[in-house]
Amino acid sequence: MKIALVHDYLVQVGGAEKVLECFTELFPHAPIFTLVYDKELMHGVFEGKNIKTSFIQKLPFSKSRHRIFPPLMPMAIEQFDFSDYDVVLSDSNSFAKGIVTGPETLHICYMHTPMRYAWDDCQKYTSDFSFPDIIKKFVPLAMNYIRLWDRISADRIDKIIANSNFVARRIKKYYHKENVVIHPPVNVQNFYVSEKQEDYFLIVGRMMAYKKNDIAIKAFNKLGLPLKVIGRGPELKKLKKIAGPNIEFLGRVPDEELAMHYSKCRAFIFPQEEDFGIVAIEAMASGRPVIAFRGGDIPEHIEEGKTGIFIEKQTADDIMEAIRKFENMKFDPHYIRAQSLKFDREIFKAKIREYVEAEAEKHKNSSD
Repeated sequence: MKIALVHDYLVQVGGAEKVLECFTELFPHAPIFTLVYDKELMHGVFEGKNIKTSFIQKLPFSKSRHRIFPPLMPMAIEQFDFSDYDVVLSDSNSFAKGIVTGPETLHICYMHTPMRYAWDDCQKYTSDFSFPDIIKKFVPLAMNYIRLWDRISADRIDKIIANSNFVARRIKKYYHKENVVIHPPVNVQNFYVSEKQEDYFLIVGRMMAYKKNDIAIKAFNKLGLPLKVIGRGPELKKLKKIAGPNIEFLGRVPDEELAMHYSKCRAFIFPQEEDFGIVAIEAMASGRPVIAFRGGDIPEHIEEGKTGIFIEKQTADDIMEAIRKFENMKFDPHYIRAQSLKFDREIFKAKIREYVEAEAEKHKNSSD
């Protein structure tokens, strides 16, 4: 079975890239097709892999400002040639799913989400990223074209794997396509339970507007409790400006240090709506309770009062109320960790291999 991998763009290391890492371990000889690749921003991940990029790679600012090129991305992704492959396995939250394959090639898409900024988050696209004013004027017009292309391109996929039940429902709503759910991998074995915790709460992740880290910072400003923030992103400067002296920004930290911070925090703060929420599962793998917004897929993985507590609205007041409630509760860290183990990356890899091989065999038999 000759297989190719497709990824939207390789310009940051996040949950989608961890999925791609598992794909490369399952299929080590498969080339990776992607719109844009920045070796430095990937910090050595996928070093030595056969990475094939689109014409956008050669355009000015394509690596640092790839988000200004959406109108060109449908054309770019469609120009890749997969005629030599039996199976193409894409993982996508935007354009990778739109590849064109012939009838002999099976296209399986691991979908992190339907394209958010083309559908439910279109109005927030220009506000979440620092676009020049001239670009902002053209975004609404471009989105009409991209939304139409996105809907049509989804029909090219032969099989869809959703990364969560929340995403599975969105796939049915926007694309009207059946799918199966395989939750993304979490390196649960990299995390551990500490016997004693220190006196701080923790946030981990990309500093993006939709993650609502600003309301957490406002809440901790009022509470005066210690909060550590790990991660980088376009919102970082803004968040630092509004943060009080009790809030510490650590930037990007090594994996060993990250695990230590998880294991020693009092609780993990998760104010955003996510399609899955890998960082919340990492906190659980460290035995720490999660204080989370009741939205996205995370409510399916947190037991109220046992592995965490919920906030009902994304406001600083709701976070403050939840933390006051948390102060009078006790949690079993070993029970919390046990609930995370089902997301182990080896379990994920086994499920993906089984699914791909079974569907490839069905496709082959139907073509004979």
